[in-house]
Amino acid sequence: MVFVLVAVAVLALLAGVHRYVWRRLIGDTTEKGGLARRAGTVAAFVLPLLTVGAFVSSRSGVPFPVQQVLAWPGYLWLAALLYLTLALLVGEAVRPLLRRLLARRAAASGATTAQEAEEAAQEAAPVAQVAAAAAEPAATGGGSTRTDLAPAAETPAPPVADPSRRLFVARAVGGAAALAGLGTVGYGTYGVLRGPRTKRITVPLAGLPRSAHGFRIAVVSDIHLGPILGRAHTRRVVDAINATGPDLVAVVGDLVDGSVADLGPAAEPLAGLEARHGSYFVTGNHEYFSGAAEWVDHVRELGLHPLENARVEIAGFDLAGVNDVAGESEGQGPDFARALGDRDRSRASVLLAHQPVVIDEAVEYGVGLQLSGHTHGGQLWPGNLVAELANPTVAGYERYGDTQLYVSRGAGAWGPPVRVGAPSDITVVELASPQA
Repeated sequence: MVFVLVAVAVLALLAGVHRYVWRRLIGDTTEKGGLARRAGTVAAFVLPLLTVGAFVSSRSGVPFPVQQVLAWPGYLWLAALLYLTLALLVGEAVRPLLRRLLARRAAASGATTAQEAEEAAQEAAPVAQVAAAAAEPAATGGGSTRTDLAPAAETPAPPVADPSRRLFVARAVGGAAALAGLGTVGYGTYGVLRGPRTKRITVPLAGLPRSAHGFRIAVVSDIHLGPILGRAHTRRVVDAINATGPDLVAVVGDLVDGSVADLGPAAEPLAGLEARHGSYFVTGNHEYFSGAAEWVDHVRELGLHPLENARVEIAGFDLAGVNDVAGESEGQGPDFARALGDRDRSRASVLLAHQPVVIDEAVEYGVGLQLSGHTHGGQLWPGNLVAELANPTVAGYERYGDTQLYVSRGAGAWGPPVRVGAPSDITVVELASPQA
């Protein structure tokens, strides 16, 4: 029942937002019955239907080519709706200011015109008086000696609002909002399709031997291969990682949004990852929407080493990985006791865990550094404010007692292939030994 109420509230909100955007961009700026209004009205109905279709098709077994057709316009419209709405809301503050400016200019122009008319009337007054004096006797039979020849005063008409001025304001504000909103989405899309940028961070790690000082881990998360991001995106990510010359690659979950059957070819470039100590993988929540067991087997075939609640010793420190918490619904959730329970706590340790929310368990088990993703850094501003409500750290580095946490923004995007205020990244984490 609660789910139904929430769904109804969300649909009502989306309907209201679409109505508002239509009114400001189409209803206020176009003529009734015109081609522009008809086209805008059709788009206002079709685009949200494509968005719904994109979400439903990815979860209902629709053929993958159909998912790809729906995904681009459906997901992009979702991002466009967000930034068009934000831009139009800013425009609400600009709208009255622009109206006042135009009204003042019109008033000043009207005052000048009235003054010129009065001066012309004064110059023509003598002529008018003579003409009136000559015409009066004829009109009265010659018996009148009236000398009051001043014209009767006329009552000025009340001012009427100028519809052309209202239309100009609506078009100016709507056009600026469309330019700002769609421009933001365009730039954010370019940022995703361009590929992730490389960041570097040095993390001191207690217990790390001198021999492992400077050990480099390339951290990548949230690649999100799916109907939009495919093989070319994987190749960009792999090339960016290999360019850093890492000692180890950590793929920290949410690799895919789809089945091995649909996305296996898109993931194949991962076989080209190059690292002296290999590449490791842990599941994210989206793997459990996509057939986690099959994906674990597939990445193993590509040369990655899945860490399913497991631990290995590498270059003088322990590298552990836990399953994502979404796996609990399948009896495959994180098991910290299995991954970390019997280890020597005097040794340095690095934990791969998709979601930063498990940081409390990492602290309990004495982990030195946890590497996570999941948040996308909010992906679409102001989404970071929402992400902060559900995650201890949205992006970057923080300490929790003796445990350090680093959260990557991810290398891809979920839903809209757009990032605003949260650029995608690959992070090279360089471990520093206290003994160096």
